[in-house]
Amino acid sequence: MILERIQKANDIKKLNWAELDVLAAEIRQFLVENISKTGGHLASNLGVVELTMAMHLAFSLPRDKMIWDVGHQSYTHKILTGRKDGFKHLRQFGGMSGFPKRKESNCDAFDTGHSSTSISAGLGYVEAREILGENYRVVSVIGDGSLTGGMAYEALNNAAHLNSNFIIVLNDNNMSISENVGGMHMYLDGLRTTDFYNNMKKGVTNTLNKIPGVGERLVNNIRKTKNSIKQLFVPGMLFEDMGITYLGPVDGHDVKKLYRVFKEAQKMDNAVLVHVLTEKGKGYAPAELNPSKFHGIAPFDLETGNVLDEKKKDTYTDVFSKIMCDLGEKEPKLVAITAAMKDGTGLSKFQEKFPERFFDVGIAEQHAVTFAAGLAAAGLKPVVAIYSAFLQRGYDQIVHDVCMQKLPVIFAIDRAGLVGSDGETHQGAYDVAYLNHIPNITILAPKNRWEFRAMMEWAALHDGPVAIRYPRGNVYEELQEFKATIVHGKSEIIYKESDIAILSVGHMMEVAEAVWKTLKEKGYNCSLINSRFVKPMDTDVLHELAQEHKLFVTIEDAAISGGYGAGVVKYLAEQKLDVQVLVNGIPDAYIEHGNIGLLRKTIHLDAESIVNKVEFACATMRK
Repeated sequence: MILERIQKANDIKKLNWAELDVLAAEIRQFLVENISKTGGHLASNLGVVELTMAMHLAFSLPRDKMIWDVGHQSYTHKILTGRKDGFKHLRQFGGMSGFPKRKESNCDAFDTGHSSTSISAGLGYVEAREILGENYRVVSVIGDGSLTGGMAYEALNNAAHLNSNFIIVLNDNNMSISENVGGMHMYLDGLRTTDFYNNMKKGVTNTLNKIPGVGERLVNNIRKTKNSIKQLFVPGMLFEDMGITYLGPVDGHDVKKLYRVFKEAQKMDNAVLVHVLTEKGKGYAPAELNPSKFHGIAPFDLETGNVLDEKKKDTYTDVFSKIMCDLGEKEPKLVAITAAMKDGTGLSKFQEKFPERFFDVGIAEQHAVTFAAGLAAAGLKPVVAIYSAFLQRGYDQIVHDVCMQKLPVIFAIDRAGLVGSDGETHQGAYDVAYLNHIPNITILAPKNRWEFRAMMEWAALHDGPVAIRYPRGNVYEELQEFKATIVHGKSEIIYKESDIAILSVGHMMEVAEAVWKTLKEKGYNCSLINSRFVKPMDTDVLHELAQEHKLFVTIEDAAISGGYGAGVVKYLAEQKLDVQVLVNGIPDAYIEHGNIGLLRKTIHLDAESIVNKVEFACATMRK
């Protein structure tokens, strides 16, 4: 196998052109076979095999710097830099990350995981290179979907002023995770059909150059004028108008063409955008037919593409999907907003039922939040469904545009808490901390599927901003009998005793109930409380519990710093209540990828670890 000859960076340069075609096929086969076992991002990686190969031929690593926007399409890059064996444990605890990691290889120039960042990071490298007088190339790869993110335009605006080489590769597969939307999508759709323009430009240029004496001067004048050939035949030409040289579009599956255009781009002393057309999922029929399904997929059957051990239980996202459709029937003013994640957030069915009340704004979380604020100010009831790790990008808009005006926007925060295999860039650890201190907002977390529905129904009637956080994974089906009415700022006492009070936040009730049962079996007296509201905190119940309990045990799947437990400690200290608090949550560290159960055990957030901590605390208190 030719793939076996790739053991380190730049080994690909030892191959001839015929061998490169074989290598591309072998890489695709390797990716499909390995990801079918471990799960991971498949469709996006199959789409950039030749593109990555051409980049590795045209540039030299680790001297030159490649920055991958989002980074979930970097698997071929990892193979070509000698990390093929790492795919056995891809995205597993202690194994290779599914994203670029500087600590993993010096060929990874920048850690990525969120979209629309690569141009900014690359521009930083370019300016640092000039200041330090160093000599290397910088190439930033960004997808067409990521160009809907405002940060990409901010970076392009700055890159346009460069007087040194900076190569931006626009990987255009006509998709992000869901179908692309908006003006940039339509603009690129036009550029994809500009072969006529490119061919004609070459013909005109060649013809003019042959005119003795004046031909070359005519060509230069045409290039300088605003009414150039490009702008006559391709309306808008956004990138050229900004001052960025545009090359393309180029077939993203032709290594020779890509190599030549990268070599051409290296000759320019300014920012260059190379527009590359690729097919997401290329080379594996099920992924070609359904690239969204294979964007991020669990282990699957190679022959059929069907996921192995398909889930039998509903996830919280499934439940949210059903609730939204039901609420949409009852509440004609309810509208839904997503940022290029209608499938991931469960809003596809809502779109089918209420297309005129569904908005996919693309990868633009800041816009999504302020857009929702405008809808709410005009009398609608918007639900913004975004993953916790991505919602943090709209922080200022939540503060300034929603909460300051006390607008009735519902934030459905999916993937709150540990998410597992995607790792530190995707863990939803910080939503409580970044929302908790904002005036006017209410923060809730449901203990099970029935409370989730009750909270959404309550939020639909509440006159003010509401955030409901819920995790990735199966919905908790226990404690159905506890169905007290949702009252603003009030907790739910599930079992009332004395000595030890276990205060659970949201879906951590599954762990909290296991802790409660184990402590009861060990002979301890303890109460179990469903906190329900992170904000406003139910200080009445805390004061009540403090009379008969000497130890509070808070359990939350969020950062300890700024979390619910920290608020409990603060309140008890202010009230001078003599209660010890054992705070359990996500520590002040970035949590890497791995199985959620294993990650909880690692950070001592599993039931066994918490029981051990409680017993130690009780023993210490008795001394």
